[in-house]
Amino acid sequence: MASEVERIGRERERKDIRDRWLLSAPALVIVFLAAVGPLFVMLLYSFMVKGDYGDVRPGEFSLEGWVSVFFQRDIFDDTLGLADAHLSIIWRSIQLSFLTTVLTLILGFPTAYFIATRPPHTREIWVFLVTIPFWTNLLIRTFAMQQVIRNEGLLNNALIWLGVIERPLQIMYTDTANLLGMTYVYLPLMVLPLYASIEKLDFRLVEAGYDLYATRFQVLRRIVIPLVRPGIIAGSILVFIPSLGAYVIPRVLGGGKNMMLGNLIELQFGAGRNWPLGAAMSITLMALVMVALIVYVRNASRGGAGHV
Repeated sequence: MASEVERIGRERERKDIRDRWLLSAPALVIVFLAAVGPLFVMLLYSFMVKGDYGDVRPGEFSLEGWVSVFFQRDIFDDTLGLADAHLSIIWRSIQLSFLTTVLTLILGFPTAYFIATRPPHTREIWVFLVTIPFWTNLLIRTFAMQQVIRNEGLLNNALIWLGVIERPLQIMYTDTANLLGMTYVYLPLMVLPLYASIEKLDFRLVEAGYDLYATRFQVLRRIVIPLVRPGIIAGSILVFIPSLGAYVIPRVLGGGKNMMLGNLIELQFGAGRNWPLGAAMSITLMALVMVALIVYVRNASRGGAGHV
C-alpha cells in the first residue's frame, strides 16, 4: 500500500513538472527567438567574409572579422599591427563606464540614504521624483544635458555670472561631456537599488555602533556598507552595462569625435560596411560585460564574506 502511494506521488510530481514546462514553453520560445537568436546570428556573422557593399558572403567563412578587432593590416605589405584606434575606443569605453559607475555611486548613495531615512509617508514622493526622468526619452534627456554644458549653456553662464571664469569652458565634444551625460542619465538606476537595500536596513545596528563609540565613518564602513552591499552590486551592474554600450550620449555630447564602443559597432554596420567586424565587436562587448560582472561580483562577494 505504501509503495502504491509513493508511486502515485511520483507520477503526480512528474505530471506537475511536465505541466510547468508546457506552460512556460511559449515564454521560453519567445526568449530564445528574441534574445538567443540574434546573438547566434551575430556570432555567425563574425566568422563570415564581408560583402563588397555590406552584408556578408553566404557560405564563406573567415577569422578576419575577429582579427580586425585588435589588429589592422598594412595597406602595403599586408602585415599585422595593433589597431590603435579600436583599442583606444575600447579603453575609453571601459574607463568612462567605470567612472560613470563610481560617480553615480558617490551621488546615489547619499540620495538613497536620504530617501530611506525620511518618514514613511513621504518616501513614495521622493522615489516618484527620482523616477520622473524615466518618463522622458533618452534622446531628449541627452539634448537637455547638452543645453546645460554647451558654451552658451546654463553651466557656463552661471560660472561667468559668478565671476569664476572669464570665458566659457569647452565641455562639449569631450570625454567629460560623455561622463557628465551618462552620470545624469543613469543616476536613477543606481539610486533605486540602493534605496531598496537601505530601506531594509535595521537602523538599530547603527544606533548600537554609536553606543559603542564608533565614528560616523566607522559606522558607514563597518555596518551600513556591508549590509547594503547587494544594492551596491545591483546598482553598479545596472549602470556599468548600459554605459559600456552607450550610443546616443557619445553621439550627441561627444559629437563623433569621442566615440565609444557602441558608436564603433554602429559605424561598422553603417558607413564602414564591415558586418563581420561589427558582429565581432558586438560579441566582444558582450564578453567584456560578462568578464566585468564576474570580477565585480566575485570581489564584492569576497568582501562581503570578510565582514561576516
